[in-house]
Amino acid sequence: MKPKIAKPAKKYPRDSAATKARILDAARTEFAKSGLRGARTASIATRSDANKRMIYEYFGNKEGLFEAVLEDAWRDIREAEQRLHLADLEPVEAMRTLTRFTWDYYVKNPFFIALVNSENLHRAVHLKKIKDRVGEMQSHMIDMIAAILTRGVASGAIRQGIGPTQLAITIAGINYYYLSNRHTGSVVYGYDLMSAEARAKRLAFNIETIDRLLRP
Repeated sequence: MKPKIAKPAKKYPRDSAATKARILDAARTEFAKSGLRGARTASIATRSDANKRMIYEYFGNKEGLFEAVLEDAWRDIREAEQRLHLADLEPVEAMRTLTRFTWDYYVKNPFFIALVNSENLHRAVHLKKIKDRVGEMQSHMIDMIAAILTRGVASGAIRQGIGPTQLAITIAGINYYYLSNRHTGSVVYGYDLMSAEARAKRLAFNIETIDRLLRP
C-alpha cells in the first residue's frame, strides 16, 4: 500500500489588508444571517477562504470581529453619502436625494438593517466600544445636513427651526421602519410591502414627507 501523501497546506495571500477584507465581508454575511450569537467562526473562515487562527489574530475573538463589521458598515453608508455631493445641489433637492439614497441603500444592502437590529438586541454594547470612531463618521453626516439647512433657510426654501440631528433621525426612521418590518407589515396590512409598486409608493411618500417637513 502506498503511503498517503499529505496535501500541501493552502497558501494565502500575504496581503493582510486583503485577508481582513475577505474576513469582514464573510462575517458581515454570517452576522446578518444569524446574528452575533448564532454566527459561527468556522463558517466565516470557510466563507472567507481563511482560517480561524487568522480571524483570532486579526480581530481577537468573535465579538471583536462583530465590532469591526459594525464599524465597517457605518463607514460604508457614511462614505456613500459623501459621494452624493449634496453641497452641489439646491437644498430641497439635496434632502430629497438623501432620502432617496437612504431608501435605496437599505433596499440594496439589507445586511445593514440586520446588523442594526442585532446590535439593538445587545443594547448597543458593541457599538459603545467603537462609539468615538462611529460618532465621528456620524458627525460628518450631521454637519452636512446642517449646512444644507443653513443654505435652505438663507434662500427661503426651508423653514427655520429644523434640527439637523432630528431630521437625520426622521429620514433614517421613515425608511428603516418600513423595511425592517416588511415581513410582519405585509401580514398585518394585507399586501406585499416589497412589491415593486408598493416600494415605489412608499419611497414617493417618504420624499413627500420630508418635503412637507422642510416647507416654509
